Parts: sequence; C-alpha cells; structure tokens
Amino acid sequence: MEQIRQKHHLPALAAIAMVSGEVCYLDAVGVRKLGSPEKVTPDDKWHIGSCTKSMTATLAAMLIEQDKLNWNTTVGDVFAEWRNEIHPDWRNVTIKQLLQHRGGAPHDAPPDLWALAWKKIGSPTEQRRAFVHGLVTRPPANPPGTKFEYSNQGYAIAGAMLEHITKQPWEKLIQEMLFQPLEMKSAGFGTPAAPGKIEQPWGHTKNGNKPVPPGPKADNPPSIGPAGTIHCSLIDLAHYGDLHARGQFGDTPLLKQESFLKLHTAPSGQDYAMGWIVAPRPWAGGVALTHVGSNTTFLVDIWVAPEKHAVLIAATNTANDASLATDEMISVLVRRFVKEAEYTAGN
Repeated sequence: MEQIRQKHHLPALAAIAMVSGEVCYLDAVGVRKLGSPEKVTPDDKWHIGSCTKSMTATLAAMLIEQDKLNWNTTVGDVFAEWRNEIHPDWRNVTIKQLLQHRGGAPHDAPPDLWALAWKKIGSPTEQRRAFVHGLVTRPPANPPGTKFEYSNQGYAIAGAMLEHITKQPWEKLIQEMLFQPLEMKSAGFGTPAAPGKIEQPWGHTKNGNKPVPPGPKADNPPSIGPAGTIHCSLIDLAHYGDLHARGQFGDTPLLKQESFLKLHTAPSGQDYAMGWIVAPRPWAGGVALTHVGSNTTFLVDIWVAPEKHAVLIAATNTANDASLATDEMISVLVRRFVKEAEYTAGN
C-alpha cells in the first residue's frame, strides 16, 4: 500500500477486503492532511462521492417494497401540484429511468440552478425541491428513455421524489432505513472532518494536491445529496457492499432478492444498472458490481463480486492520479484475497 501511495503521490490510501462477511484485510497509510503529521487509521471516514447513488437506489427499492411507490412512478405522479409547470416531456419519466440515467436529466446542472444550489437557501429538502423544480420546468437534455447520460441531477430528482412521497428528508430516510439497520455508525453527510480539525481525512485538490479545509464549501451542495454527499468508514461501506453480495442470491432482512436483481440489472445495451456498473470479470466468477465515487477531493473505488461473496474497496483523500492508484490497489486485493493472479483492474 505504501508503495502505491508514494508512486501516485497520494496523501493517504486505505483499503479493505471482505469475504463471506468477514474482514480479510483492512489498513490505511499516509496522512490525513498534507503538511500535518496526523496519520490516517483503518477506522477513518472517507467521502464516497457517487457511491452514494446505489444507496439512494436501494432506498427507493425498500420504499417500493413498502408500496409507497413502484418502479414506474413518474415525475408527474409525484409532483402533481406542478402539473401546469412541468415540461410535458418530464411528466412520464419514471423513477427507474432516473436511477438508470435514462430519464433525460442533463449531465451538468444548468448554471443558474447550480448557482442557486450553492446559495443553500432553506433546509436540504427545500434546497432540493427548488433545484428539482428548476430542472423539470425546462426541457430534458435528451428524450426520456432513449439515451444513457450520467447525471447527478437525475438522482436529485429521484431523491426529491422519495422525500415528497414519504414527507421525510432523504437524509433521515437513508439513516433510518439503511445506516441504522446495517449499524453503519460512521455514516454521515458532507466532509468527514469537522471544520478546523484534523480528526478525519481532509480532501485534496486534483491539481496541486492542496488540502481543502473541511466545511460546507468543501463538498457537493445538499441539492444533489442523493447523488453523492455521504461519508463513512471502509468497514461500514464494506458491510453495505456485503448486503448487495448476499442479496444477489436470496432475501435479506432489508430487501428481497427480487429487488436486488432489479437494482443489479442494466437495461439492454447499457452496463449501468441502478447505482452500480455491471462488469463481467473472470476473477469475480461472473458479474461484478462496481462504482467509483469522487467529490473532486476524495475518491473511493468499490467492487462487489456476489459469486465470490467478496467486497473490495480502495479509498484516498485526493483526486490527483487517484483512480490509477485505487485500480492498482484493487488489483492487489483481488490477487491476494480472490485468488486470480491474472486480473488487471479495469480489464
């Protein structure tokens, strides 16, 4: 790990391998903040960026099993009070399409809405509602259902739909329905470290590896929270990954196998399911589920191999050369703990 950290000029690198629900390896090397002596620890928290997306999709599946909505619930169904304002092309967009990045949501937020998001007016739920209202009252970026386009904005809409249906903030829903049952006590929102403290890792810029002081301006705005504002420890994230490994083959206390298979199945001609990229790999004994998450100052790379009942994660507190480093670390974990020496990360 230290060789990989130094080779890629990372402040810190952490990794975990979990097989059959048991931790086979967990370690962290480097510092929480460049220029400061505090070392990272195996229990430190990491911002998981877009790995949040599969959690939002999992939350949607849980609410669907509770009959609060279904996979074909539409934007128009949920936001009925906006019926005269919603652009006609948005009305029949389903939550399934949004979670598969096929709902027509734009890759980049419109500049005026992004500026509004950073003003952070009101509660996180109110911020999302204003952001989503701005999105759905103008035309989609693509005809819904016709094209894959990766979009944080689509997940913001999906999260706002869940909030509107349940009358509960997305943050509360995911804490009570996912984090608490899985005992993910480290999970939270925003930067892992508190402002002015180095008790957790700081993020670092992609260009120059400069430490980014923790606080509200150091993370994505709450408007796109369902797409990427969660932080947690690696062991808690591994337990979440293990839930998906187990769910591929049977019911769990949180979700039925049928729902997991729905979450893990990509549309025809697409490798993105719902918050997971579906990646056939020989070392995984079939299909692996993977995602990379970054808020531009942290990066986390997670792989779940259901056939091997394995979860492999690498994390760092910079985006500088980070994906190359985490790929290399995942490769080491695969060779050491999944017993496929031929594997090269990404192939």
